[in-house]
Amino acid sequence: MKRLLSRLGHGVAPLADAVHELRRRIESLVEHSRRRARGDYEIDPYGLDKELFQAARTVTKFVYDRYFRVTPVGVENVPASGRALLVSNHSGVLFPWDGVMITESIWSAHPSPRHVRWLLLDWALRLPFAAPFLCRVGCVMGRQENALRLLNEDHLVGVFPEGLKGFAKRFRDRYRLARFGRGGFTQIAMRTRTPIIPVSVVGGEEIHPALTYANFLAKPLGLPYMPITPTLPWLGLLGLIPLPTKWTIEFGRPIRFTEEAPRMADDYVVVSIVTEKIRQTIQSQLDRLLAARTSIF
Repeated sequence: MKRLLSRLGHGVAPLADAVHELRRRIESLVEHSRRRARGDYEIDPYGLDKELFQAARTVTKFVYDRYFRVTPVGVENVPASGRALLVSNHSGVLFPWDGVMITESIWSAHPSPRHVRWLLLDWALRLPFAAPFLCRVGCVMGRQENALRLLNEDHLVGVFPEGLKGFAKRFRDRYRLARFGRGGFTQIAMRTRTPIIPVSVVGGEEIHPALTYANFLAKPLGLPYMPITPTLPWLGLLGLIPLPTKWTIEFGRPIRFTEEAPRMADDYVVVSIVTEKIRQTIQSQLDRLLAARTSIF
Protein backbone atom coordinates (compact mmCIF):
# COMPACT_ATOMS: atom_id res chain seq x y z
CA MET A 1 0.00 0.00 0.00
CA LYS A 2 2.82 2.41 0.85
CA ARG A 3 4.44 1.67 -2.51
CA LEU A 4 1.15 2.36 -4.33
CA LEU A 5 0.65 5.65 -2.48
CA SER A 6 4.22 6.61 -3.27
CA ARG A 7 3.66 5.99 -6.98
CA LEU A 8 0.43 7.98 -6.91
CA GLY A 9 2.26 10.82 -5.21
CA HIS A 10 4.95 10.85 -7.89
CA GLY A 11 2.24 10.99 -10.58
CA VAL A 12 0.21 13.79 -8.97
CA ALA A 13 3.14 16.19 -8.58
CA PRO A 14 4.00 16.48 -12.31
CA LEU A 15 0.29 16.85 -13.14
CA ALA A 16 -0.07 19.66 -10.58
CA ASP A 17 3.02 21.39 -12.01
CA ALA A 18 1.60 21.12 -15.54
CA VAL A 19 -1.78 22.57 -14.48
CA HIS A 20 -0.01 25.43 -12.66
CA GLU A 21 2.13 26.18 -15.71
CA LEU A 22 -0.89 26.18 -18.03
CA ARG A 23 -2.77 28.50 -15.65
CA ARG A 24 0.18 30.89 -15.57
CA ARG A 25 0.37 30.97 -19.36
CA ILE A 26 -3.35 31.59 -19.75
CA GLU A 27 -3.21 34.44 -17.22
CA SER A 28 -0.32 35.96 -19.19
CA LEU A 29 -2.36 35.72 -22.40
CA VAL A 30 -5.38 37.35 -20.72
CA GLU A 31 -3.24 40.23 -19.44
CA HIS A 32 -1.78 40.67 -22.91
CA SER A 33 -5.31 40.80 -24.37
CA ARG A 34 -6.33 43.50 -21.90
CA ARG A 35 -3.41 45.67 -22.95
CA ARG A 36 -4.26 45.13 -26.60
CA ALA A 37 -7.83 46.23 -25.95
CA ARG A 38 -6.36 49.69 -25.45
CA GLY A 39 -5.21 49.64 -29.11
CA ASP A 40 -1.51 49.03 -28.52
CA TYR A 41 -0.65 46.66 -31.41
CA GLU A 42 0.36 46.48 -35.11
CA ILE A 43 -0.62 44.13 -37.96
CA ASP A 44 0.96 43.30 -41.32
CA PRO A 45 -0.82 43.73 -44.70
CA TYR A 46 -2.51 40.32 -44.31
CA GLY A 47 -3.70 40.89 -40.75
CA LEU A 48 -0.94 39.03 -38.88
CA ASP A 49 -0.29 40.43 -35.41
CA LYS A 50 3.14 39.08 -34.50
CA GLU A 51 2.87 40.10 -30.88
CA LEU A 52 -0.47 38.33 -30.43
CA PHE A 53 0.95 35.29 -32.21
CA GLN A 54 3.81 35.07 -29.73
CA ALA A 55 1.41 35.58 -26.82
CA ALA A 56 -0.77 32.72 -28.10
CA ARG A 57 2.32 30.53 -28.23
CA THR A 58 2.49 30.60 -24.44
CA VAL A 59 -0.50 28.24 -24.61
CA THR A 60 0.12 26.39 -27.87
CA LYS A 61 3.70 25.50 -26.88
CA PHE A 62 2.38 23.97 -23.66
CA VAL A 63 -0.11 21.88 -25.67
CA TYR A 64 2.68 20.94 -28.10
CA ASP A 65 5.21 19.93 -25.43
CA ARG A 66 3.08 18.61 -22.59
CA TYR A 67 -0.33 17.58 -23.91
CA PHE A 68 0.17 16.16 -27.42
CA ARG A 69 3.93 15.61 -26.84
CA VAL A 70 4.68 16.21 -30.50
CA THR A 71 7.71 14.62 -32.16
CA PRO A 72 8.76 16.57 -35.28
CA VAL A 73 10.61 14.67 -38.02
CA GLY A 74 12.45 16.28 -40.93
CA VAL A 75 11.61 19.86 -39.93
CA GLU A 76 14.90 20.91 -41.50
CA ASN A 77 13.27 20.21 -44.90
CA VAL A 78 11.32 23.44 -44.46
CA PRO A 79 13.44 26.20 -46.06
CA ALA A 80 14.67 28.92 -43.72
CA SER A 81 13.71 31.59 -46.26
CA GLY A 82 12.02 31.94 -49.62
CA ARG A 83 8.71 30.63 -50.86
CA ALA A 84 7.49 27.14 -50.01
CA LEU A 85 4.15 25.36 -49.80
CA LEU A 86 3.32 22.98 -46.93
CA VAL A 87 0.77 20.37 -48.05
CA SER A 88 -0.66 18.25 -45.24
CA ASN A 89 -3.30 15.69 -44.40
CA HIS A 90 -6.16 17.20 -42.38
CA SER A 91 -7.84 16.23 -39.12
CA GLY A 92 -9.30 17.76 -36.00
CA VAL A 93 -13.11 17.44 -36.35
CA LEU A 94 -13.76 20.35 -33.94
CA PHE A 95 -10.64 22.54 -34.18
CA PRO A 96 -7.66 22.58 -36.61
CA TRP A 97 -5.11 21.48 -34.05
CA ASP A 98 -3.02 20.01 -36.87
CA GLY A 99 -2.32 23.44 -38.33
CA VAL A 100 -1.47 24.80 -34.89
CA MET A 101 0.92 21.93 -34.14
CA ILE A 102 2.61 22.13 -37.56
CA THR A 103 3.21 25.83 -36.99
CA GLU A 104 4.51 25.21 -33.48
CA SER A 105 6.86 22.50 -34.83
CA ILE A 106 8.52 25.09 -37.05
CA TRP A 107 8.81 27.58 -34.19
CA SER A 108 10.01 25.04 -31.63
CA ALA A 109 12.27 22.76 -33.68
CA HIS A 110 13.43 24.69 -36.75
CA PRO A 111 16.77 26.55 -36.53
CA SER A 112 15.16 29.51 -38.36
CA PRO A 113 11.50 29.77 -37.27
CA ARG A 114 9.08 31.53 -39.58
CA HIS A 115 5.36 32.18 -39.88
CA VAL A 116 3.08 29.83 -41.80
CA ARG A 117 0.28 31.57 -43.73
CA TRP A 118 -2.50 28.97 -43.68
CA LEU A 119 -5.10 29.17 -46.45
CA LEU A 120 -8.46 28.47 -44.82
CA LEU A 121 -11.91 27.58 -46.10
CA ASP A 122 -14.41 30.43 -46.31
CA TRP A 123 -16.67 29.08 -43.57
CA ALA A 124 -13.87 29.08 -40.99
CA LEU A 125 -13.20 32.78 -41.56
CA ARG A 126 -16.90 33.59 -41.34
CA LEU A 127 -17.23 32.39 -37.75
CA PRO A 128 -17.94 35.54 -35.68
CA PHE A 129 -15.51 34.85 -32.83
CA ALA A 130 -12.85 32.65 -34.43
CA ALA A 131 -12.33 34.62 -37.65
CA PRO A 132 -10.66 37.74 -36.16
CA PHE A 133 -8.29 35.61 -34.08
CA LEU A 134 -7.39 33.32 -37.02
CA CYS A 135 -6.53 36.33 -39.17
CA ARG A 136 -4.40 37.85 -36.41
CA VAL A 137 -2.28 34.70 -36.05
CA GLY A 138 -1.53 34.43 -39.76
CA CYS A 139 -4.42 32.67 -41.52
CA VAL A 140 -5.67 33.95 -44.87
CA MET A 141 -8.81 33.23 -46.87
CA GLY A 142 -8.10 30.42 -49.31
CA ARG A 143 -8.32 32.35 -52.57
CA GLN A 144 -6.03 31.76 -55.54
CA GLU A 145 -5.05 35.41 -55.69
CA ASN A 146 -4.04 35.34 -52.01
CA ALA A 147 -1.90 32.25 -52.54
CA LEU A 148 -0.16 33.72 -55.59
CA ARG A 149 0.54 36.99 -53.84
CA LEU A 150 1.94 35.31 -50.72
CA LEU A 151 4.19 32.98 -52.69
CA ASN A 152 5.42 35.74 -54.97
CA GLU A 153 6.40 37.60 -51.80
CA ASP A 154 8.37 34.51 -50.63
CA HIS A 155 6.09 33.53 -47.73
CA LEU A 156 5.73 30.03 -46.27
CA VAL A 157 2.16 28.98 -47.12
CA GLY A 158 0.20 26.01 -45.79
CA VAL A 159 -2.76 24.16 -47.31
CA PHE A 160 -4.97 21.18 -46.45
CA PRO A 161 -6.06 19.97 -49.91
CA GLU A 162 -8.48 17.40 -48.46
CA GLY A 163 -10.55 20.35 -47.31
CA LEU A 164 -13.69 19.63 -45.32
CA LYS A 165 -13.55 15.95 -46.36
CA GLY A 166 -10.37 15.52 -44.33
CA PHE A 167 -11.37 17.66 -41.39
CA ALA A 168 -14.70 15.85 -40.94
CA LYS A 169 -13.58 12.25 -41.42
CA ARG A 170 -15.27 9.49 -39.48
CA PHE A 171 -13.07 7.52 -37.12
CA ARG A 172 -13.20 4.41 -39.30
CA ASP A 173 -11.69 6.42 -42.20
CA ARG A 174 -8.81 7.91 -40.23
CA TYR A 175 -5.49 8.35 -42.06
CA ARG A 176 -7.01 7.46 -45.42
CA LEU A 177 -6.41 10.51 -47.54
CA ALA A 178 -9.42 11.90 -49.35
CA ARG A 179 -9.16 13.20 -52.91
CA PHE A 180 -7.10 16.40 -53.24
CA GLY A 181 -9.79 18.39 -55.04
CA ARG A 182 -8.88 19.70 -58.50
CA GLY A 183 -5.23 20.30 -57.71
CA GLY A 184 -5.45 24.07 -57.47
CA PHE A 185 -2.53 24.17 -55.04
CA THR A 186 -0.40 22.16 -57.50
CA GLN A 187 -1.22 24.55 -60.30
CA ILE A 188 -0.21 27.55 -58.19
CA ALA A 189 3.03 25.84 -57.09
CA MET A 190 3.90 25.00 -60.70
CA ARG A 191 3.09 28.50 -61.91
CA THR A 192 5.38 30.08 -59.29
CA ARG A 193 7.92 27.22 -59.18
CA THR A 194 7.33 26.87 -55.46
CA PRO A 195 8.80 23.80 -53.73
CA ILE A 196 6.15 21.64 -52.05
CA ILE A 197 6.85 20.14 -48.62
CA PRO A 198 4.65 17.03 -48.04
CA VAL A 199 3.59 16.97 -44.38
CA SER A 200 2.12 13.97 -42.56
CA VAL A 201 0.45 14.29 -39.16
CA VAL A 202 -0.21 11.22 -37.00
CA GLY A 203 -2.13 11.61 -33.75
CA GLY A 204 -4.63 14.26 -34.76
CA GLU A 205 -7.28 11.90 -36.07
CA GLU A 206 -7.93 10.29 -32.68
CA ILE A 207 -8.41 13.42 -30.57
CA HIS A 208 -12.16 13.54 -31.34
CA PRO A 209 -13.25 10.13 -32.71
CA ALA A 210 -16.22 11.04 -34.93
CA LEU A 211 -18.73 8.18 -34.85
CA THR A 212 -21.36 9.91 -36.99
CA TYR A 213 -22.69 13.39 -37.81
CA ALA A 214 -25.92 15.17 -36.84
CA ASN A 215 -25.84 17.83 -39.53
CA PHE A 216 -29.39 19.00 -38.83
CA LEU A 217 -27.93 20.62 -35.70
CA ALA A 218 -25.09 22.30 -37.60
CA LYS A 219 -27.05 24.80 -39.71
CA PRO A 220 -28.52 26.81 -36.78
CA LEU A 221 -24.96 27.22 -35.43
CA GLY A 222 -23.51 28.28 -38.79
CA LEU A 223 -21.34 25.17 -39.00
CA PRO A 224 -20.85 22.86 -42.00
CA TYR A 225 -21.42 19.75 -39.86
CA MET A 226 -21.96 18.57 -36.28
CA PRO A 227 -19.92 15.54 -35.13
CA ILE A 228 -21.09 12.97 -32.61
CA THR A 229 -18.14 11.63 -30.61
CA PRO A 230 -17.83 9.47 -27.47
CA THR A 231 -17.75 12.72 -25.44
CA LEU A 232 -19.80 15.17 -27.53
CA PRO A 233 -22.57 16.16 -26.86
CA TRP A 234 -22.83 13.83 -23.86
CA LEU A 235 -20.34 15.72 -21.68
CA GLY A 236 -21.38 19.21 -22.76
CA LEU A 237 -18.49 21.66 -23.02
CA LEU A 238 -16.11 19.05 -21.63
CA GLY A 239 -16.68 17.15 -24.88
CA LEU A 240 -14.72 19.87 -26.68
CA ILE A 241 -11.51 18.87 -24.89
CA PRO A 242 -9.34 16.74 -27.22
CA LEU A 243 -7.94 13.41 -26.09
CA PRO A 244 -4.21 13.63 -25.14
CA THR A 245 -2.89 11.52 -28.02
CA LYS A 246 0.81 11.29 -28.89
CA TRP A 247 1.63 13.10 -32.14
CA THR A 248 4.31 12.72 -34.80
CA ILE A 249 4.66 15.28 -37.60
CA GLU A 250 6.91 14.47 -40.55
CA PHE A 251 8.08 17.08 -43.04
CA GLY A 252 9.09 15.27 -46.23
CA ARG A 253 11.74 16.26 -48.72
CA PRO A 254 10.81 19.19 -50.97
CA ILE A 255 9.21 18.42 -54.32
CA ARG A 256 10.71 20.92 -56.77
CA PHE A 257 9.62 21.98 -60.24
CA THR A 258 11.65 22.50 -63.40
CA GLU A 259 11.75 25.60 -65.57
CA GLU A 260 9.04 24.09 -67.81
CA ALA A 261 6.53 23.90 -64.95
CA PRO A 262 4.93 27.37 -65.39
CA ARG A 263 3.92 26.73 -69.00
CA MET A 264 2.50 23.31 -68.06
CA ALA A 265 0.46 24.65 -65.14
CA ASP A 266 -2.69 24.90 -67.27
CA ASP A 267 -2.47 21.31 -68.50
CA TYR A 268 -5.14 19.52 -66.45
CA VAL A 269 -3.64 16.07 -67.08
CA VAL A 270 -0.16 17.09 -65.89
CA VAL A 271 -1.57 18.89 -62.84
CA SER A 272 -3.66 15.83 -61.95
CA ILE A 273 -0.65 13.50 -62.21
CA VAL A 274 1.52 15.74 -60.02
CA THR A 275 -1.29 16.18 -57.48
CA GLU A 276 -1.78 12.42 -57.20
CA LYS A 277 1.98 11.95 -56.75
CA ILE A 278 1.92 14.40 -53.83
CA ARG A 279 -1.10 12.64 -52.30
CA GLN A 280 0.63 9.26 -52.58
CA THR A 281 3.79 10.69 -50.99
CA ILE A 282 1.87 11.94 -47.96
CA GLN A 283 -0.08 8.67 -47.72
CA SER A 284 3.17 6.70 -47.82
CA GLN A 285 4.61 8.83 -45.02
CA LEU A 286 1.43 8.29 -42.97
CA ASP A 287 1.52 4.53 -43.49
CA ARG A 288 5.16 4.36 -42.39
CA LEU A 289 4.55 6.47 -39.27
CA LEU A 290 1.48 4.42 -38.34
CA ALA A 291 3.42 1.16 -38.73
CA ALA A 292 6.10 2.46 -36.37
CA ARG A 293 3.63 3.75 -33.77
CA THR A 294 3.38 1.60 -30.66
CA SER A 295 0.51 3.42 -28.91
CA ILE A 296 -2.08 6.12 -29.63
CA PHE A 297 -1.29 7.68 -26.27
